[in-house]
Amino acid sequence: MRLAVIPARGGSKRIPRKNIKPFCGKPMIARSIESALESGCFDRVIVSTDDAEIAEISREYGAAVPFMRPAELSDDHTGTVPVIRHAVEWLIANGERPEQVCCIYATAPFVSVEDIRQGLAALVANGCDYAFSVTSYAFPIQRAIRITPQGRVEMFQPEHFNTRSQDIEEAFHDAGQFYWGRAGAWLEGKALFGLHSTPVILPRHRVQDIDTAEDWERAEWMFKAMHAQAER
Repeated sequence: MRLAVIPARGGSKRIPRKNIKPFCGKPMIARSIESALESGCFDRVIVSTDDAEIAEISREYGAAVPFMRPAELSDDHTGTVPVIRHAVEWLIANGERPEQVCCIYATAPFVSVEDIRQGLAALVANGCDYAFSVTSYAFPIQRAIRITPQGRVEMFQPEHFNTRSQDIEEAFHDAGQFYWGRAGAWLEGKALFGLHSTPVILPRHRVQDIDTAEDWERAEWMFKAMHAQAER
């Protein structure tokens, strides 16, 4: 059984009700649900939430909400792995046997059907524990600077001051869209980042973290521009 789990708690602080706030005409979470369903990769698409309104909207867009997430897994400090593990454990306790499980974030409006399918293919082909979305940094992280308490600047890695950008190893970061994994890896609580994981590389223009009002506005601009381009 292939399972999609979309975590969506109700207590977002920086952008209140972020998971169901309208994004370009639809509740944000609807974008993730629709991509999961359209991908054809899953036997079940479920939402893990502690919030009745999120549960209702999720069902309206085609996801199942077979349980309400417990309060101890719905605070600001609970990570992704325990939430997915709880969902897998609940399904097993209720007679189902997930094998491949994909966590898709509720606030990932740029997640595409093709990327979800590519993630599954990478998980199966590489025999790894996880396959998840990443993208490259736009600027070499080895040349990053910090601002000191005195208001001055210093390099994190001063040995690279004279290193040409093209000679510096490319670095990547989590794109925050989806994480395919073996059910056993989620149950064991394995960390997502490590040699047991394989990347699904996305272009930078389809990656936007959404934590502030400015992020949200930028994401809507990007979304509208991408769809306008696709319609030409």
